[in-house]
Amino acid sequence: MKLLLVEDEPVLLEEIARGLGDHFLCETANTYAKAEDKINLYQYDAIVLDITLPGGNGLQLLRQLKKRFPETCVLIISAKNSLDDKLTGFGLGADDYITKPFHMEELNARINALLRRRDLNGNAVINFDILQIDTQEKTVEAEGKLLHLTKKEYELLLYFVVNKNRLLSQQSIAEHLWGDHYDMLDNYNFVYLHIKNLRKKIVSSTGQDYIKTVYGMGYKFALS
Repeated sequence: MKLLLVEDEPVLLEEIARGLGDHFLCETANTYAKAEDKINLYQYDAIVLDITLPGGNGLQLLRQLKKRFPETCVLIISAKNSLDDKLTGFGLGADDYITKPFHMEELNARINALLRRRDLNGNAVINFDILQIDTQEKTVEAEGKLLHLTKKEYELLLYFVVNKNRLLSQQSIAEHLWGDHYDMLDNYNFVYLHIKNLRKKIVSSTGQDYIKTVYGMGYKFALS
């Protein structure tokens, strides 16, 4: 999978490229002109696109891109107060957005979700070991047996599966489950509680404990 990362902040651009480099082949552009040249030369699987760029506006790039390669997934990077830009981006064909600041786990999960939806061609089922997740019906089964999960437990499981084998911090999990309101939480006890309940239900149904606790750092979802 080949990604184009368009961001004018050099430190953030380097961080994104480094964070996604283990999973994707990444190219970068830090100006409007460089990004325009790249989208005219190559079809990318996905583009991470900042809106404010030296020499032009990312929304104009989005407009050009969708005319040439409408199937390319586009995730907009936006500031928290740029609601109008987000809505305009969706109107031009953007697939998702993420607000600054963000965690790399969250960015990776969103990109994988976009690529999965594109590649599944309507098939909404994700398989992990003996777990079967239907993202359309929002149900989870283990060898035909339904797991009765709460909404948060389902969202947590999907986040784990999309980021399988990656270390996820409590903060990134909290941000994923509660969005911009995660910083209103007094502590991460709710994260621990949801993980504890999800782990109990998975172990009860499968006999497997996929959620690995990395003490002092976070959690990892992986086969034993």
